[in-house]
Amino acid sequence: MIDLALSGFLFGFLLLGLKRPFLWVLCYLYVDIVSPQVISWGILAHFPVSLMAFAAAFLGWVLFDDKRDSRITGRQILLALLLFYCAVSTLRAVYPVEAQEKWAWVWKALVFAIFLPFTLRTRLRIEAVALVMVLSAAALIVDGGLKTALGGSGYGTLRIFVDNNTGLYEGSILSCVAIAIIPIILWLAKYGTVFPPDWRVRVFAAALIFACALIPVGTQARTGLVCLGVLCLFYLRTARHKVLIAGGMALAVMVALPFLPASFLARMGTIENHQSDQSAGTRLGVWSWTWDYVKHNPLGGGFVVSMASRVAYDTVSVQTVGNSTTVTRTPVVEQGRAFHSSYFEMLGEQGFPGFFLWILLQLTGLVQMEMIRRRWRKRTGADEAWVAPLAIALQLAQVVYLIGSLFVGIAFQPFILMLIGLQCGFWSYLKRIDTTAPERHLKAPEMRVQAATPPKGAAGRHRHRIGTGRAP
Repeated sequence: MIDLALSGFLFGFLLLGLKRPFLWVLCYLYVDIVSPQVISWGILAHFPVSLMAFAAAFLGWVLFDDKRDSRITGRQILLALLLFYCAVSTLRAVYPVEAQEKWAWVWKALVFAIFLPFTLRTRLRIEAVALVMVLSAAALIVDGGLKTALGGSGYGTLRIFVDNNTGLYEGSILSCVAIAIIPIILWLAKYGTVFPPDWRVRVFAAALIFACALIPVGTQARTGLVCLGVLCLFYLRTARHKVLIAGGMALAVMVALPFLPASFLARMGTIENHQSDQSAGTRLGVWSWTWDYVKHNPLGGGFVVSMASRVAYDTVSVQTVGNSTTVTRTPVVEQGRAFHSSYFEMLGEQGFPGFFLWILLQLTGLVQMEMIRRRWRKRTGADEAWVAPLAIALQLAQVVYLIGSLFVGIAFQPFILMLIGLQCGFWSYLKRIDTTAPERHLKAPEMRVQAATPPKGAAGRHRHRIGTGRAP
């Protein structure tokens, strides 16, 4: 039954695109985030669903969409340069066969991030992309949140739809994304037009935010807890009632603390005492190996070069019995471990040039969203009040991603690249309408004069148009 529902929804989505081709762009967002072909065991599992949606989105734009307002941005050029550099590094990768497997989905994610801004010509389209991204991620988050609330959580044991550990189905990645979308959920609940804000939208938004906060508990991913703390701190930067909100956050932590699982509290305790945790030791060891590797190979080793890593470290455990304390050091040697950090992932795989392009892409996004916030924050008109809050939401989402990236290798995570594409489209849209706005304001008085002084003998026929801003 679930398989039929998924298949019916997806094919219905594709059919609706015949009337509105932009829906194919939204369909690809849904497919790439939820991966219904992974959940399905029947029809969808036998079709190249992602490729079909990707081709439909691109061809629909090429053949049917209006391209007069399409323009390329500087960050799209950075994405294109990063795509080209990754292609070159893949050709000379240390592990060419394994590198091709990662390249098979990385190139598609980068190309779609470059393509997405061309389709975002209106506010409705920008909002629709944000909405579909949130609701698609919510499908996984709600499932994980419900299972956590019912006691089905645990590190590496929280099963979301299927037993899968790739993409958003991996605990640490889902935790990072779940916290990152909270600002966008708040924006949609206040400024959305697809679902106009009312009590039902606010209740759903509150429940979804609660589910997002439960994901780090359910997955017991320390990344999620760090991201949540950072989001709270940065949210206060632009909040109006800082003291009240900070007090509410502290009260929420105090109320929630007694209900948190003991296993979750024990795992979070390793953030402070990282030497006793093997996972933390692995990270530090791989990061040290990566830095040594890139010093001798400044252009990087291509995708999955971490397979060549060999790290040795000691885990330290301290036991206190009475007045005596015993310190035990256990040597550990591991090979072929992942980078566990987007920053070291870029350094190791793409070297200094790739890392520079990637970090520049991220920093320019933060700067652009800050520029939008400052330029539009005092505009209160119905058609403009939504702009600055969306810039803040997208900026906070990126800050959370950059913090989560310190501990998870998600440099090319498709959801994050979609977020970058949304930022690029948002920036391009605002530059276009902000450039044409002065022209409209200059023409308006002339129109009103013409309307207020109709030709002789025409006053009666055109009196109803006076003051409308249109010439009779």
